[in-house]
Amino acid sequence: MADFKRRTLILSTGKQIKLFGNSIAIAKTLEIGEGYAPNIFSCSADSMPGESGSTVVNPHNLTRDELMELADFNMQLWMDFKENIRQYGIDNPKIFTRDYTR
Repeated sequence: MADFKRRTLILSTGKQIKLFGNSIAIAKTLEIGEGYAPNIFSCSADSMPGESGSTVVNPHNLTRDELMELADFNMQLWMDFKENIRQYGIDNPKIFTRDYTR
């Protein structure tokens, strides 16, 4: 299984991908990129998560259920991505969905 350490994505094959940020994101079009800004839900930069003095940053005041919904939405995008790779392979543009709001 893939792991993420020191801004490096390490795949089970041994391949390593250096990233600028600290997260990977998927768009509604199923395109994958780096998610740079932890601006929806995060831990304050004052200290490490779990240490005293660290606080949760929730600028949109999302509820527990709203955060669960956000997680479900992202998991569904990743599941759709996996299914499209199974169906079309990795060289077919049909992997991606159309997002007409661009």
